[in-house]
Amino acid sequence: MQKPAITSVAIQETIANRWSPRAFDASKSVSQEQVIALLEAARWAPSCFGDEPWRFIVWNKNADEESWQRAFDCLVPNNQIWVKAAPVLMLVCANTLFGHNQTPNRWGQYDTGAAAENLCLQASSMGLMVHQMGGFNADKARETFAIPDQYTAMAMLAVGYEGDANNLPDELKTRELAERKRKPLGELFFEGAWGTPVV
Repeated sequence: MQKPAITSVAIQETIANRWSPRAFDASKSVSQEQVIALLEAARWAPSCFGDEPWRFIVWNKNADEESWQRAFDCLVPNNQIWVKAAPVLMLVCANTLFGHNQTPNRWGQYDTGAAAENLCLQASSMGLMVHQMGGFNADKARETFAIPDQYTAMAMLAVGYEGDANNLPDELKTRELAERKRKPLGELFFEGAWGTPVV
């Protein structure tokens, strides 16, 4: 299903075509080579001092179903309904401290978001889909996977090939098929001063 962004001017096709489906095709696996390509894209994101504060944990259902299931169990029930068809799960974490001097890194989460977006755009360019989720139990994930205290669990990602929206429960199907929307540019982006719309 094509759901390109409706933009006021043309933007790069990979960006326009990136969206967050809930319908995944459980019959199509994601290879280790594909996973590495996604992680390489994330690795080359910019970061303050080149610190690379992001850490990703990857679970590929086809390689290690037991570990994938433990990650799946960290998701809230509403996400489990549809994530069960995604072959790959990831957890994105942000270091709260700079690596070079162990002082607080207030840009760590910002930089980690850039790495996650690089991954999403790489997936889109490869015909894969990614859905990022805040609906998970971060404390359970920390305990289950021995995540050090200095890292903040930011989001879980479901990765795979797009599936048939008709396989979703009615409420999720409606959301899946709905038109993509964004606020007007002038409501979000200002020129010269806060509140002055750029267009």
